[in-house]
Amino acid sequence: MSDKAGAWNRLALLLPPADAHEVQVCWDIGEQEAGLDLLIGALLKHQVALGETDRAEISVMTETWGIRESVASRLLDCPGDGLPAALELVEGPDTAPLSSPSLIDTQLAAFLVIPWIRCTASGRLLIRAHTEEPWGDLSYLPEHYAVLASEQGPSLQLFDSFGAWEALQELVRRPAPDGGRTPRNEERVAIWGVTSP
Repeated sequence: MSDKAGAWNRLALLLPPADAHEVQVCWDIGEQEAGLDLLIGALLKHQVALGETDRAEISVMTETWGIRESVASRLLDCPGDGLPAALELVEGPDTAPLSSPSLIDTQLAAFLVIPWIRCTASGRLLIRAHTEEPWGDLSYLPEHYAVLASEQGPSLQLFDSFGAWEALQELVRRPAPDGGRTPRNEERVAIWGVTSP
């Protein structure tokens, strides 16, 4: 999987040159939040057909820089390209938490587990585990991310509250024949046109 800077450059290149330059300048000066907002705004403005893998990756980037909630509906409004994709953003406005998180992983028992991104090749699922606020909303930041073998579990690996990007990298690793996690030097799912070691 590409690093964050490489992914940023690739996503910026989806835009016309002037917009791509503005988005790239935001990366260069450390204004990723503004750059992501510009990226999504320009995708909508120009009605760029967005691949579902790109949409999922943008969602993870917005999560990493703390603006996912404020841009999620606009990201979903970006037109899709209709092509098969390695990743699928499964969270929408009406997404309900998974039932019985303790059956998925006992470490998730106290949390509301939100399905987020699915790997279409393996069926594995990236989730966010939130606490429930006293007024019933999800906590702003998740306590954990996890990669599940499927919607019913089991959990293959847990990540801390700052591990969204690492969790995405784990999601796209080819699962071992027994469904578990593969060593880091084995092949990953090819989501950017090449299969990387």
